[in-house]
Amino acid sequence: MCVAFSSAVAQTKDSYDYNSEFTWGINKNTSGGLIGGFVFKKARKLSDRMLETYGLEIMNVKHPQEVRRIAGTGNPFIYGKSNYLYAFRLQYGRDFILFKKAPQQGVEIKLVTALGPSIGVVAPYYIQRGADPNGGSFDTVNEQYNPKNPDDTFDNIYGTGNLFEGIGQSKIQMGGNGKIGFNFEMGATKSQVTGFEAGFLVDAYLHKVILMPSTYNRAVFPTLYFTLFYGSRK
Repeated sequence: MCVAFSSAVAQTKDSYDYNSEFTWGINKNTSGGLIGGFVFKKARKLSDRMLETYGLEIMNVKHPQEVRRIAGTGNPFIYGKSNYLYAFRLQYGRDFILFKKAPQQGVEIKLVTALGPSIGVVAPYYIQRGADPNGGSFDTVNEQYNPKNPDDTFDNIYGTGNLFEGIGQSKIQMGGNGKIGFNFEMGATKSQVTGFEAGFLVDAYLHKVILMPSTYNRAVFPTLYFTLFYGSRK
């Protein structure tokens, strides 16, 4: 009976052990909108306290001065914006387990570190404006916003262009990223991963990314982030 009890205790103690996990999440950050983007991460254990990780982040990076306005037509647009920045961040890193989780209860806390290359897709931001800035026609033109164009005035803009319009004219900006944060995992079973991650990330490019040409632009985007994630492990 004592042997059976010891075996049960050992099984309970080891029931939370795992070798690998895959998670995906929704990100909110200080350089993005309501939803900053999406995160995908694959991890495998190198030791009892350390995991090797491979990650991909897909983010929409905004200029800090972007403000959504309402045109006279009632349609929203961002005045002064000329380009989008879509960041594809590849990451390789290490997660260090600071506090292990008890079976089916508690929280597992990890220190998260990662770095890797960033591929920035700079896509033109299209507006819809009146073809006749004097209001003599109801015809419209969709074009990339240009502050040097005398027709691209606030009163002559009717709204944002069509979704993904001009994506074929996108340009690539290469750079790199690095992050550090804390991961809090609260899944109730061995196979389920649920929790959140919060930390600091820097995304840097070789050249300035022109998002709003009439104001300052930069090549480095520091950001605080918060990610809700879900996944599985085995």
